[in-house]
Amino acid sequence: MIRVLSSGFYVSIQDLGRRGYGSKGVPVSGAMDSYSAKLANVLLGNSLNHAVLEVFFGGVRLEILEDCYFCISGADFSVRLDDQLIRLNVPFLAQSGSQIRFGRRKHGARTYIAVKGGFDIAEVLGSRSWYQGITPKIKLEKGMLLRLNSQTKYKFDGQRAAVKTPKTHFFSEEIECSQGPEFTMLSTQQKESLTAKIFTISGDNSRMGYRLKEEIPNNLESMLTSAVLPGTVQLTPSGKLVVLMRDCQVTGGYPRVLQLSEEGINRLAQKTTNDKLRFVLK
Repeated sequence: MIRVLSSGFYVSIQDLGRRGYGSKGVPVSGAMDSYSAKLANVLLGNSLNHAVLEVFFGGVRLEILEDCYFCISGADFSVRLDDQLIRLNVPFLAQSGSQIRFGRRKHGARTYIAVKGGFDIAEVLGSRSWYQGITPKIKLEKGMLLRLNSQTKYKFDGQRAAVKTPKTHFFSEEIECSQGPEFTMLSTQQKESLTAKIFTISGDNSRMGYRLKEEIPNNLESMLTSAVLPGTVQLTPSGKLVVLMRDCQVTGGYPRVLQLSEEGINRLAQKTTNDKLRFVLK
């Protein structure tokens, strides 16, 4: 087991999400940065869909109650195992009685903690991802005990190699996307604004969506509520853009002008308030 000594800003259990329930109004959810979550699992020999801890903006402190192997990927928050600095993307053994602590932020916004064998969390509608109204818990709480699946024998053979995440994953302003269903309704000026302008992430950002500060001219008529997905970029009547993320609703009534790729969603998940971005059509 693992005991939560400090719950951090917002930490939740996530896997790759629950799919096939959109007709019932259930969001996909899942790891905001699926690339980093998968990487942590792969390096431990887990399946890609093993549940991980998604740590938003650090602050968490965990006490290890039994020996187990971990791997940490994603944002760099100077994580330490007791007094030892932990390298990202390298599996390590945490012994009973030790503590994992988050420190100063270097880059990124979301860190993923995977454990060998995964966390023993019950599935709800085919997923272990926490979401309000679907699962009993929505985020980590101080004093909580996290149960682990029983670990198989896992030994490192030879030299451990570090896997480096591409710098563009954290530092590039480019967000890959394609045209949305209503893109063709935009004027030439609106299309140019979408791809030429540098946008800034507002303080209104969460697992549900990111609202951007800058506006583009908007004279589009209202539309019928239609299906939306994680990565859908909506143009609101005010001219502001909203990028829907993993916990987004399943329908929306604003024009869907762009659709982020999976890589685009993952990059955006590692950005936060006042970070810049530019949409790049592929």
